[in-house]
Amino acid sequence: MSDFLADLTDFVADSSTWLGDAGLLVRTRDHVLLSLFAIAVAAAVTLPPALWLGHRGRGGFVVGAVVNIGRAVPSFGILAIMLPVSLLFGWGIGFWPTFVALVALAMPPIFTNTYTGVTEVDRSVREAALGMGMTGPQLMARTELPLAMPVIWTALRISSVQVVATATLGAVVGWGGLGRYVIDGFAQGNDVFVFVGGVSVALLAIGVDVAFSLAERIVLPAGTRHRDRTELETAPT
Repeated sequence: MSDFLADLTDFVADSSTWLGDAGLLVRTRDHVLLSLFAIAVAAAVTLPPALWLGHRGRGGFVVGAVVNIGRAVPSFGILAIMLPVSLLFGWGIGFWPTFVALVALAMPPIFTNTYTGVTEVDRSVREAALGMGMTGPQLMARTELPLAMPVIWTALRISSVQVVATATLGAVVGWGGLGRYVIDGFAQGNDVFVFVGGVSVALLAIGVDVAFSLAERIVLPAGTRHRDRTELETAPT
């Protein structure tokens, strides 16, 4: 134990641990950027159809069943499938297989909560808005979306935490990020690398969760922040 603590202290005190292309700061940046990109694409692809279907109150079962394939297929399985596909099309290894797996992981909860949040808007509220002369798009943008935002925000928060944690798997297919410490640590029998990688990912995931909680006061409309939120099942990784 004392040897491990001594090695850990030396590792943390070494400037090369933090700086350089393989430093902790660069790997954390890469991890964050890929996670952010995956969440942004998942939200851009999923939110519009989920909002529209929720507004119309139809088609959710069929589309939800398709999107939920991401829950049925483990992220590691998607990585394994996408690696040869990426090589076949000359996209290289690492980034694209990891990116596709993370997008597939993030889409189901975003779609499910968005659709559910819109469909559960009280009918009397819709009728009152239409009685005031709102059109369908205005009803969706000004009434349904704000009221559904607490549920949607919860989905984005949980998906983001899951994506940050799962992005560690990208190191298996040659991507960098914080998962590189874990994979290299196991390969080299270096407990310090494994520990640093695990702790770094855990702290980053906690930081993302805290950031979403703090941003809630800015993003969510007043009066909806304490609305009961839909519970999400954790997608398999």
